Amino acid sequence: MTKIISHKSILKNNHTPVLAKTVLENLNIRNGLTYIDGTFGAGGHTSMILSSANCNVISLDRDPSVKIYKEEIQNKFPDNFKFISGNIGRLKFLLKSNGITSVDGGILFDLGVSSMQIDNSDRGFSFKNDGPLDMRMGQIGKSAEDIINKTDEKTLNDIIYTLGEEKKARRIARAIVNYRKNKSITSTLELSNIVRNAIGNNPKLKIDPATKTFQAIRIKVNNELDEIEKALIDAEKLLAPGARLVVISFHSLEDKIVKKFLRSKSGLNPNPYRHSASIYSKDVKKNPSFKLITKKVLLAGDEEVNSNIRARSAKLRCAEKINNMDYAA
Repeated sequence: MTKIISHKSILKNNHTPVLAKTVLENLNIRNGLTYIDGTFGAGGHTSMILSSANCNVISLDRDPSVKIYKEEIQNKFPDNFKFISGNIGRLKFLLKSNGITSVDGGILFDLGVSSMQIDNSDRGFSFKNDGPLDMRMGQIGKSAEDIINKTDEKTLNDIIYTLGEEKKARRIARAIVNYRKNKSITSTLELSNIVRNAIGNNPKLKIDPATKTFQAIRIKVNNELDEIEKALIDAEKLLAPGARLVVISFHSLEDKIVKKFLRSKSGLNPNPYRHSASIYSKDVKKNPSFKLITKKVLLAGDEEVNSNIRARSAKLRCAEKINNMDYAA
């Protein structure tokens, strides 16, 4: 039997997860059920869930550097915790490969880059500290350096404008291409300075001018938006009636996908997300698979934002898998 520990004691020593209390309330943690933490990171949410009830947690992450956190939690909860290496876009396949075809508790996705990845300058996610231009969450495949140095100007513009929602993308793309005529761009400091010089660096702005460009390149490197859509589809198939789906997003592109998916699957949104018409069945309004638990997005309070700056942009949405018969009743 798992020893139940106050989640506050866990959080003192480990990574502090965003929206901790809100996640617990909306996942509806119960004894004997199984929960999926699809984005393990430093294990903050996993520890919190395991400490809240005598339940089981299966966590996934594509980043091999999480091994130290995985081992720590495995030592604390040897009978109730399992870790699977992989990304959320292959959720159903990875779980099925481990003998799991249904989830009776709930699934949690904490999207985007983790604080431990940002804090490690060697990973190349942050424009604040100099490091190699990498940004690969799984540490395989094309890096940010490959994309920045080998992508033509028009495509760079499209990436930065679409995935970064950067209005000055054309100027940034042109500056990148002009700079690399003389030398390859290999560091985060080089790229961030190119962006700042291209569009100006107003100290009065709340965010660094390089923020949106770094977001765009990171999303492109890790194929994040497609992975989110695949994960949502898999979650719908895996969750048993009564189990919940909780998703934390950190920018509008992520939240837009989650919002439209959940509203559509709850029979509230007749218009499919433009990139994913195939994931919405024509009769979803008559036969919804979810009911919304959060009609509006949930945000962090001032106290949490003051203690954990990452929570400032966090948005949480939750829905519960249903039987169509129950919904009709």
